[in-house]
Amino acid sequence: MRVIDGRRVNTQVAGRDFKYYVFDWDDNILHMPTRIYLEKLCDDGVWRPASVSTSTYSLVRGDSAHYRLPRNGGRAAAFRDFQDVPGDIANQSFIRDTKAALRRIAAGETPGPSFETMRKTLREGRIFAIVTARGHAPETIREAVRLFIDSALTPAEREEMMANLRGYRWWLDNRTTFGTDAEELDYYLSMCRYHAVTSPGFKERMADDADFGARVAAATSERRPELAKEFAIRDFVEHLVHMLERTGGLELRRPMSVGFSDDDSGNVNAVSEYIRDELARRFGSVKFVVYDTSDASLANGRKVTVAGQLDLPGF
Repeated sequence: MRVIDGRRVNTQVAGRDFKYYVFDWDDNILHMPTRIYLEKLCDDGVWRPASVSTSTYSLVRGDSAHYRLPRNGGRAAAFRDFQDVPGDIANQSFIRDTKAALRRIAAGETPGPSFETMRKTLREGRIFAIVTARGHAPETIREAVRLFIDSALTPAEREEMMANLRGYRWWLDNRTTFGTDAEELDYYLSMCRYHAVTSPGFKERMADDADFGARVAAATSERRPELAKEFAIRDFVEHLVHMLERTGGLELRRPMSVGFSDDDSGNVNAVSEYIRDELARRFGSVKFVVYDTSDASLANGRKVTVAGQLDLPGF
C-alpha cells in the first residue's frame, strides 16, 4: 500500500489477473420482495388475483392450468413493478425493494447465493455486469449497486475498495492524482454494465444488432429472454476487451476469466451453450465459468467451467 496524492493506493493490483463477473440480480444477489401479479384458479373454479414472488413464479410460470396473466392488463399489469415509472430514481420500485432486501439481510435473513461474491467483487474493484430480466433503466440499477455498497460493505471494506480503485487508476490509467472518493466511485461504476433485458432501450439495441436482431425476430417468446442474456454477456465481454485494449492491458497477456451466475436453470443452460458454441470460439484465451444458483442447498451454486483450462481461485 502506498500514499499517492495524499490517498491510500493499493499498487499491488498491478500484479493481478483479469477476473470479471456477470450477475443476475433477483434471487441470485438479493431476494427481492417484488411481486408478480397473476390470476390463480381456486378450488371453487373461480380465477382470482394472486401475487407471487420471483422464486415462486419460476416454478409456476409453466402451469397454465392454475396460473395466468391478468385478463385486465396482461403481461404489463403482471410485471408492473419490474419497470420504471416517470419520476426520480429514488422513487422507483427497484430502489424501494433493494432497500427492503438489504434491511432484511441486516436483520439476519440469508442473502442470495452470489451475495458474497458481489461483495468481494466490489471490495476488489473488479469490473462487473448486472444482467436481469427486469425492465429498469441502467441508471436505476446502478443506483441500487450504490445502495448495496453503502449497506453490504463495512466502512473498512469501503476503504479497501477505494484503495483498490485508485490502484487500478494508477496502474492502467497512469494516474498520479485522484478525484474525490465520490468521483472515483462514479468512474468505476461507469466502467461496469447494467442490462435490464426487457427495458425499451436494451430491446432496441438488440433489435438493431445484425446477428441478434434476426434471432430475436424468429424466436419464440420463451426463447427471447435467454437470447437477451446472451446478447448482454457478449456486450460485456466486448466491453472488457475494448477497455483492456485502451489501457494496454491485453499486452500484458494476463489470465482473463469471466464468471456468470444465474438462479434460472434455463438461462444457465442457454448461456452455457452460447459460450461453448460462439463466445469461446471468438475469445479463445478467456476462461468462462457459469454458476447455476437455482439449488438453494448449494451455498455458492453449481460451478461449470464452460471454456478454458485455467483454474483461478474464486472460480
